[in-house]
Amino acid sequence: MASLAWLLIPLVAAIGAAIWGSWAARDRTQGDISELAGYARFREAMGNGQGHGSADQVRAKAEAASASDAV
Repeated sequence: MASLAWLLIPLVAAIGAAIWGSWAARDRTQGDISELAGYARFREAMGNGQGHGSADQVRAKAEAASASDAV
Protein backbone atom coordinates (compact mmCIF):
# COMPACT_ATOMS: atom_id res chain seq x y z
CA MET A 1 0.00 0.00 0.00
CA ALA A 2 2.87 2.36 0.77
CA SER A 3 4.28 1.82 -2.72
CA LEU A 4 0.99 3.01 -4.23
CA ALA A 5 1.20 6.18 -2.18
CA TRP A 6 4.71 6.83 -3.54
CA LEU A 7 3.44 6.31 -7.09
CA LEU A 8 0.63 8.80 -6.56
CA ILE A 9 3.04 11.63 -5.69
CA PRO A 10 4.59 11.88 -9.19
CA LEU A 11 1.18 11.36 -10.79
CA VAL A 12 -0.32 14.29 -8.89
CA ALA A 13 2.77 16.39 -9.67
CA ALA A 14 2.49 15.61 -13.40
CA ILE A 15 -1.20 16.53 -13.46
CA GLY A 16 -0.46 19.77 -11.62
CA ALA A 17 2.38 20.58 -14.03
CA ALA A 18 0.11 19.96 -17.02
CA ILE A 19 -2.58 22.27 -15.61
CA TRP A 20 -0.06 25.00 -14.81
CA GLY A 21 1.59 24.65 -18.23
CA SER A 22 -1.68 25.03 -20.09
CA TRP A 23 -2.57 28.05 -17.97
CA ALA A 24 0.83 29.70 -18.48
CA ALA A 25 0.72 29.18 -22.26
CA ARG A 26 -2.71 30.74 -22.77
CA ASP A 27 -3.14 33.54 -25.30
CA ARG A 28 -3.29 36.89 -23.53
CA THR A 29 -2.92 39.30 -26.45
CA GLN A 30 -6.62 40.11 -26.84
CA GLY A 31 -6.79 41.75 -23.42
CA ASP A 32 -3.92 44.10 -24.22
CA ILE A 33 -5.49 45.26 -27.47
CA SER A 34 -8.87 45.98 -25.92
CA GLU A 35 -7.22 47.76 -22.98
CA LEU A 36 -5.20 50.02 -25.28
CA ALA A 37 -8.22 50.77 -27.45
CA GLY A 38 -10.25 51.61 -24.35
CA TYR A 39 -7.52 53.92 -23.09
CA ALA A 40 -7.35 55.64 -26.49
CA ARG A 41 -11.12 56.21 -26.41
CA PHE A 42 -10.81 57.57 -22.87
CA ARG A 43 -8.06 59.99 -23.95
CA GLU A 44 -10.18 61.14 -26.86
CA ALA A 45 -13.23 61.66 -24.66
CA MET A 46 -11.25 63.67 -22.13
CA GLY A 47 -9.74 65.87 -24.86
CA ASN A 48 -6.14 65.38 -23.74
CA GLY A 49 -4.64 67.07 -26.80
CA GLN A 50 -2.88 63.85 -27.81
CA GLY A 51 -5.98 61.98 -28.84
CA HIS A 52 -7.84 64.43 -31.10
CA GLY A 53 -9.13 62.41 -34.00
CA SER A 54 -11.89 60.10 -35.00
CA ALA A 55 -12.53 56.97 -32.97
CA ASP A 56 -11.35 54.83 -35.91
CA GLN A 57 -8.03 56.69 -36.09
CA VAL A 58 -7.47 56.36 -32.36
CA ARG A 59 -8.36 52.66 -32.44
CA ALA A 60 -5.99 52.11 -35.38
CA LYS A 61 -3.18 53.88 -33.51
CA ALA A 62 -3.79 51.74 -30.41
CA GLU A 63 -3.80 48.52 -32.44
CA ALA A 64 -0.64 49.55 -34.28
CA ALA A 65 1.10 50.32 -30.99
CA SER A 66 0.05 47.03 -29.45
CA ALA A 67 1.06 45.06 -32.57
CA SER A 68 4.60 46.44 -32.39
CA ASP A 69 4.95 45.18 -28.81
CA ALA A 70 3.76 41.67 -29.63
CA VAL A 71 6.34 38.96 -29.24
